[in-house]
Amino acid sequence: MAVFPSRPVKPSSLNQTVRRNPALFGVPFVLLMVVASYGLSTVTQTRYDLHDQKVKHVTKEQELKLDRNRKKFDIREEYFKLSAQAEEEWEPRRIPRPKGVPEWGVPPTEPPPKSSEPLSKAF
Repeated sequence: MAVFPSRPVKPSSLNQTVRRNPALFGVPFVLLMVVASYGLSTVTQTRYDLHDQKVKHVTKEQELKLDRNRKKFDIREEYFKLSAQAEEEWEPRRIPRPKGVPEWGVPPTEPPPKSSEPLSKAF
């Protein structure tokens, strides 16, 4: 079977130009990617800005209801409130032990078996 040459018999002018200067396609492509990235970032930022405006928009009636019974927040007051609450509800209780078990637990009946292999080989 005959082997066909990799080059065409009559190469086009575009083919010859690309072979001589491969940057003719690479540079415009990279430029397109950079411009598209900046364009998409502005479009995306606009989208999130519009979403924030919708979420933050509060009517005057809602504003007045929010401000009516508001108490000023003090972190020290909250700390003391929580610490006092924890002391009131907590009570130490002893857990009853099963019958026949001494106060300090059960001593082991026999020593654990010793393995002849090191731990690194066991895993």
